[in-house]
Amino acid sequence: MARPRILTFVMAGGKGERLYPLTKERSKPSVPFGGCYRIIDFVLSNLLNSDLRAIYVLTQYKAQSLVEHLERGWTWRLGGRDGFIRAVPAQMKLGDAWYRGTADAIFQNLNLVRDFGADVVLVFSADHIYKMNVRQMLDFHLRMGASLTVSCLPVPRESASSFGVIEVDGRWRIRGFVEKPSHPPAIPGRPEEALASMGNYIFNVSLLRDVLGESGEGGPLYDFGKDVLPAITAESVFAYDFRHNRIPGLREGEQAYWRDVGTIEAYYDANMDLKNVVPQLNLYNWQWPIMTARFHDPPSKFVFDDEGRRGIAVQSVVGSGCLLSGGYVKDSILGRNVLVDAGAEVRDCVLMDNVVISPGARVRRAIIDKNVVVPPGEVIGEDLAKDVERYVVSTEGIVVIEKAPDTPELLARNW
Repeated sequence: MARPRILTFVMAGGKGERLYPLTKERSKPSVPFGGCYRIIDFVLSNLLNSDLRAIYVLTQYKAQSLVEHLERGWTWRLGGRDGFIRAVPAQMKLGDAWYRGTADAIFQNLNLVRDFGADVVLVFSADHIYKMNVRQMLDFHLRMGASLTVSCLPVPRESASSFGVIEVDGRWRIRGFVEKPSHPPAIPGRPEEALASMGNYIFNVSLLRDVLGESGEGGPLYDFGKDVLPAITAESVFAYDFRHNRIPGLREGEQAYWRDVGTIEAYYDANMDLKNVVPQLNLYNWQWPIMTARFHDPPSKFVFDDEGRRGIAVQSVVGSGCLLSGGYVKDSILGRNVLVDAGAEVRDCVLMDNVVISPGARVRRAIIDKNVVVPPGEVIGEDLAKDVERYVVSTEGIVVIEKAPDTPELLARNW
């Protein structure tokens, strides 16, 4: 039997409105994460590590930052007719509408499926932080003779109301889908758990064309979760249990990791996990690397200031090119080229590239976007009533400072 031709679409057009102001000037997949990555790096790394090499990235919302990141970090990694990573902007090829949802985005690009001659199409979200051996899901799809497979994560029923929930029978055939239900259906035989959809799909091309109505106008099926899944009645539609997924190099006891970082709190918590001694997300597994763009940064440096105070970082992740000149950092994530100057203190923070914490400033429990300069002596995160007047403050008291403009000097350092 001939091996199926496999084509992947990565859905990277999300606005990420709940991540505002981090998404004020960029799409959600291009939001920085973990000191040196972008959110989209995780799905692309999973695909390449799984030897899936024909990838279209569908962009739409404020895509310039994302496109530049793909060009610098990804498009050069593959070559040839069947090995590529290409950004595909929304083009209004079938009318005067931009993408109206995930299903509509694929509908508007079915010509790419035909041109590639695909037998199987993967549709994966670019919005999540996770490690996944996609080949194992693909093998499950082929072994079950499925026409559609949806990756799912078992979650406690009491917390399942914030997800799209899949209803299955005893063989894990999909029998229904409900979006954020107040009473989530349980997994058969596991009454305390429900199946949350991860937004990743594997389609046989025949079903994909049928459900999207290739010869029609696309109908009202704009979104895979809300519209397509409830409309499918085929018997060969299965849920794949992500909890059984295993990648090479797992530590003993390490569980499959997936996080939806769609809110400020979830994004902050996922970053804070990384500074723990044994984080839930292991970025030091060389058998399953998370790849990203690389820069010609100098090493990070920790030095004394003029008053003899030593630059210190404790229980923290420090990106390349950082300079701690008499500053103190604890329980924080620092991106590239961050300066923490004399007598400054940073605690429980996420600082993105090129942030400057000036002498004597104190910052607590904050997310500071790129290029921001915190003035000398400034205090952030200690008086939330004052912070609300100047910045965005989340419901759990996380201060978020939006990205500052690039300057010629910063652009030169970034490239």
